[in-house]
Amino acid sequence: MKDIFERDLSGELIPLTDPDYYKIGAIINEAQKIIAELNNSYHDTGEVQALFSRLTGVEVDETFELLPPFYTDFGRNIRIGKNVFINHCCEFMDRGGITIGNDVLIAPKVNLITIGHPLNPADRRATYTAPIIIGNGVWIGVGATVMSGVTIGENSVVAAGAVVTKDVPPNTIVAGVPAKVVKTLNFDSTD
Repeated sequence: MKDIFERDLSGELIPLTDPDYYKIGAIINEAQKIIAELNNSYHDTGEVQALFSRLTGVEVDETFELLPPFYTDFGRNIRIGKNVFINHCCEFMDRGGITIGNDVLIAPKVNLITIGHPLNPADRRATYTAPIIIGNGVWIGVGATVMSGVTIGENSVVAAGAVVTKDVPPNTIVAGVPAKVVKTLNFDSTD
């Protein structure tokens, strides 16, 4: 039988009344302590990397950069590649899993949301998740929101303020609410 974390990551509906929900709550509480430490005093790059590694349970690469404040609900399901920059005031709701490739730029106030709720009001306090995958070389513009279940293809750009609800093909620019492809990017090998 799957534990609650496996069930959560697989997208199963998890009611707050689940007898094992307290296990998720314990990790959320621990994450909030680390976030409070990260956000409420100055830390140099190495200290930020150490706190983020503690938050995720996985050591981040020495090329990782984050400008606090940063917010997350869980932390343990974030995976970060090399040469990733996350600007201030970003929120990652990562219970469904967030995987960020190499050479990714994330602008201020970006939201990555892997969790959702049923439409039926009787079940609305329950949650389900789906992962977000961000390919190598992606740039996500200021104030963009990426919803659960979305994959952003390599070298793509998400325009400022976009709300991404569907997969983004590689080498494209998406913009709008909901986001749509507005341009295909062609890179010369000498660029």
